Amino acid sequence: MLAVMLVATLLNVIAPTIQANAIDSIAKLDANALVTWLVVLGAVYLCSAVFTYFQNLFAAMLSQYTVRVMRKDLFARISRLPIKYMDTHKHGDILSRMTNDVENVSNSVSQSLGSLISGVIMLIGCFVMMLIHSWLMTIVSMVTIVLTLLVTKFLSKFMRKYFPLQQAKLGQLNGQIEEAVSGCKTVKAFTHEGKICEDFNQTSDELKTVGIKAQILGGVMGPCMNTIGNFGFLLIAVVGAVLASRPETDMFYISIGTIQAFITYSKQFTRPINEIANQYAQIQSALAGAERVFDVMDSEPEDQGGNEPFEIENVKGDLNFKDIDFSYVKGEQVLKHFDLWVKSGQKIAIVGATGSGKTTVVNLLTRFYDIDGGKIRYDGIPIPRIRKGDLRRSLGIVLQDTHLFTGTVMDNIRYGKLDATDEECVNAAKLANADSFINRLPHGYETVLTGDGGSLSQGQRQLLNIARAAISKAPVLIL
Repeated sequence: MLAVMLVATLLNVIAPTIQANAIDSIAKLDANALVTWLVVLGAVYLCSAVFTYFQNLFAAMLSQYTVRVMRKDLFARISRLPIKYMDTHKHGDILSRMTNDVENVSNSVSQSLGSLISGVIMLIGCFVMMLIHSWLMTIVSMVTIVLTLLVTKFLSKFMRKYFPLQQAKLGQLNGQIEEAVSGCKTVKAFTHEGKICEDFNQTSDELKTVGIKAQILGGVMGPCMNTIGNFGFLLIAVVGAVLASRPETDMFYISIGTIQAFITYSKQFTRPINEIANQYAQIQSALAGAERVFDVMDSEPEDQGGNEPFEIENVKGDLNFKDIDFSYVKGEQVLKHFDLWVKSGQKIAIVGATGSGKTTVVNLLTRFYDIDGGKIRYDGIPIPRIRKGDLRRSLGIVLQDTHLFTGTVMDNIRYGKLDATDEECVNAAKLANADSFINRLPHGYETVLTGDGGSLSQGQRQLLNIARAAISKAPVLIL
């Protein structure tokens, strides 16, 4: 893309000089020279069009490849973030970073990156050509550049504040939508439709206000640059006319063709700055989106830890919690000096009041969270010395909140063991007492579930989760 862009820009840089020579040929009544210059000019414009087409093609490819890598890396990082991160961030906001923010970066790469690079090349090329024609006229042209830089600096100071805020509000809005959709039954059960609409409209109004301010400031930049550019054309035309009226022997004399070349060069010189100014709103939006994306990318992934040799086939299932202290929030202790011994082959139930820490015990055993003090031993091995992946594969878990993925019933059972055969899935369903209701579904085990299995009852969904845990054949089962 850079190579094609360089050739296309250089062709555009030399075109005004060829125009100037053609105009001077008319002034000298030299028809042969005029025809020659016109043929050369036509060839230059044709080649420029071809190279510009390939420039746009490569820019689009670059944009999509870049964003594909960004999406892949972002999704990989999200899938490896600790549970604590997911518990402390709105899922809708995370989704917004994956979609809206990445899309803003994509648009900026495809549209603004090419303009930035070709603009730098154009600025250098036009400046050199202007100096070759007339250093005095070059100084006159620079007046508009100084004005452009001052206006850009002044406006960008205000714009920089609103675009990150706009993206943050968009993420908050997506978070509210995700909560309203996933919790629609609860909302309707308590008849709070009006309340969630009120909250949504409030956030939407805040987004509208911030968006208007951001877009107004972004929209002002373009007209300001165009006004400065038109003032520059007028200045060049007036000063050029004065110099063209001087005798040809005068050191400051310039031809009519040179005036035309300078007007064109001045336009080409300010065009990249104007384009960047016009795209400044999009660039700021992309930068704000990129910051939100890399905020996730810079978050520490879950540390797998542990290097103790651990074979699931050899696990007995002895568990020992000794003097455990733990708090989700510093200063608000959930477990204090907690002890528990579970021997291999035992079936035990942990009973207690709501908030007493029953689920917390499971979170600590699976290392979704790490303890503040004490020791948890698994077959005599402190669990920090066991890799989290090995530890969790040895635990068959049926969570309190069931979750089913979009796919067939068979696929959802097989999620507990991805290489399981159909026969193993059926046997696991029978073990969980799910086989009878599955066979009554329209397509049996091939029935496609969507919307987290919304067409099934809560009990049926729970049975599928039990079958999923059963097929893993883990030595320890946690309900």
